[in-house]
Amino acid sequence: MAAELDRAEQKVEDESAALRKELGLRDLVLTQILFVVGSSWVGTAAKLGHAHLVFWLLAIAFFYIPQAAVVIYLNRLMPLEGGLYQWAKLGFNEFVGFIVAWNLWLLSITVIALGGMFVTTNLSYALGQSWMPNSKWCVSLISCALVLGLGWSGVRGLSLGKWVHNIGAFAMLLVYGALILLPFFAVARGELNQYHPLQFAAPAVSIFYCLNIFSKLAVGALSGFEYVAILAGETRAPGRDIGRSVIIASPVIALMFILGTSSVLAFVVIIRSILSGQCHKHCGWGYMPSRLLALSHPPALC
Repeated sequence: MAAELDRAEQKVEDESAALRKELGLRDLVLTQILFVVGSSWVGTAAKLGHAHLVFWLLAIAFFYIPQAAVVIYLNRLMPLEGGLYQWAKLGFNEFVGFIVAWNLWLLSITVIALGGMFVTTNLSYALGQSWMPNSKWCVSLISCALVLGLGWSGVRGLSLGKWVHNIGAFAMLLVYGALILLPFFAVARGELNQYHPLQFAAPAVSIFYCLNIFSKLAVGALSGFEYVAILAGETRAPGRDIGRSVIIASPVIALMFILGTSSVLAFVVIIRSILSGQCHKHCGWGYMPSRLLALSHPPALC
């Protein structure tokens, strides 16, 4: 059995030997951040109020860390191009591997199909142009440009594609960095009386609602580490660097989600004071997080 597994692994390695090894540790870390982090999840977690920290930590303990450990282990055992579906094929059989690969393909097709509308809606919200999502021509042009751009990047390979990932990850870090820092500026300007980003509190909603949000945070927000392993055949040292990228990216991603949610909650206070007429100073900062997050996903604050 072990000899058969070794032969199967060697066959995959031989087939991917011609691929150019474009990805280093920096590229993998940035890709991990891009694949896992999404702006909508901080809005989802904010529905729990200040109890969000407890649920983020529970999701990290019971899903995030075990998932990271499994990805690191399997990648060291089988650092193969295809990652997830190769693990399924070699660990079970070819049919299971095919089903996993097919599901990944369907996910990609769905994301690309919805991408045009997402990008259009995000741009309209960020730019304040409400007509854009309602214009068929605008949505069609942006969708075509997106598909053609991704197609061209795919044809060029990861020599170009890794920079698409890297720039996207840097943009995500910039947006979240601004979001996380804004409450501190608001305190300095007197728009917030105080700000405690790491605050524990008991949930003020029903246990069923908490479980619903918890499942979304665990399975939705904190999944994605396994996708980078698909690129093992195009990584310079996959057995070492993919696992290291998980270890480096994990705490960064966790802090982005936790501090981002705290920032959203802080600006809910400011926006409520604006709507109630209690904020006498200029409170334009209160609207900035929603504009920043719109660059990724407008429903984050809806």
